[in-house]
Amino acid sequence: MTPLLWKDYQKEVPDNHYFFVRSCIRQTFFPGAEAALLDILRNSLGLDVFEDRRHTTCTGIAYHCDLVPLETIMTVIARQLSLMTEAGYRHLLVSCVTSFGIYLEMLDMWQHHPEMLEQTREALWKSTRRSFELPVALVHTSDLVYHLRKPIADRSPHRLVDKSTQRALRVVDHVGCHYAKIFPAGGFGGAEFPSVLSGLAETFGGEMVDYPERRHCCGFGFRHYLLQENRGYSLSNSRIKFESMEAFAPDLILTNCPGCNMFLDRWQYTLAEMSGKTYDREGKGIPVLSHEELAALMLGRDPWTLGLQMHQVQLEPLLDKIGIAYQARQKYSMLAGAASLPGEPSVLKVSFQ
Repeated sequence: MTPLLWKDYQKEVPDNHYFFVRSCIRQTFFPGAEAALLDILRNSLGLDVFEDRRHTTCTGIAYHCDLVPLETIMTVIARQLSLMTEAGYRHLLVSCVTSFGIYLEMLDMWQHHPEMLEQTREALWKSTRRSFELPVALVHTSDLVYHLRKPIADRSPHRLVDKSTQRALRVVDHVGCHYAKIFPAGGFGGAEFPSVLSGLAETFGGEMVDYPERRHCCGFGFRHYLLQENRGYSLSNSRIKFESMEAFAPDLILTNCPGCNMFLDRWQYTLAEMSGKTYDREGKGIPVLSHEELAALMLGRDPWTLGLQMHQVQLEPLLDKIGIAYQARQKYSMLAGAASLPGEPSVLKVSFQ
C-alpha cells in the first residue's frame, strides 16, 4: 500500500482535553480497567480528562436488540453531549466499542438528516431543559492509547518479551466489530487494516500473528447471546476463532471491546467444560487482555488492583513470562476468607495460592 493511500486509513486524535464516558459492561465485567486508564492518562501522562457522574449508559445493547427506539437513543446521546457541552469540552472519549459505534451512527445520521438533529434538540429540551453542541472529535479509548503508545512505552518497565528466552511474545488481536466495521473511517486502519491493537502490541515488543479468522466476530452478537436459546450460535462463533488461532500458540489475546474481552475470556472456560478441550498447549487457556489492561501492566500497575483476578483464564502464566511481580496471596484478598474462593474448573488448570 502506498503512503498516500495509507493516509485514508489514519485518524486525527487530539492530544488532550477529553470528556470521558464509561462503559456499563466494562465496569461490570472488569471494573479495574477504566480506573487504570484514567490513572495513566491523568497521572502518568498529565492529560486533562474529565468525567461527569451524571452520565448514563448509551442504551446501545437494548437499541441493537430493538428494545429502545431510535428517537429515545438519540435523546439519550444528546443528553450525554449536553454534559460534555456544560463542562466546556469538545473532545469525546468513549470507553465502550458499542457506544463508540452508537455515537458514530447518531452523528452520521444528524449530518445527513439535519431535521432529525433538530427533533433531538427539541426532545432533549422538552424532557430535561438541556442543550448540546456536537463534538469536534470522537475518540475511542483504544484510539487514544494507540496514539500515545510511544510515550507509554517510554515509561514502561516491561516489554512483551519472554524474560527467560528473550522471545517476543505472540499476540493475536481481536478488534471489536463496532469499532471497525460499522463506520470504518471512524478508526485506525478501517475495516481492512485495523492497526489500533497490532500497533500497540508491536510497540511493546510483541509479535503479531495474522491468524485466518482474525476478523471473525467474537460471538457476542447481542440478541444471539441475550436469548438463551441462541447462545449455541454465539458459542460456535467463539469456537471458530479459538480453533483458528490455536495452531499459532499465542501467548496473549488482545481486545479493545469490553464484550469481546469477556466472551473470549469466559467462553474458553465454557468450551473447556463442554468439550474437555483448551486451545493452548498447557491446559491453562489463552490469557485475554484489553488495551487498558495491557498498558497498565506494561507501566507496572499491580495486577490485582487492576482487577485481573476477575478474568476466567488466569493471567499468572503471562505475568511470569513478562517478569511482572505479583503477590499470589493477595489475589483474592477482597473476599471474605478461603470459603469464598472461586470454584475450581474441571478442565482449565488454575492455581489458588
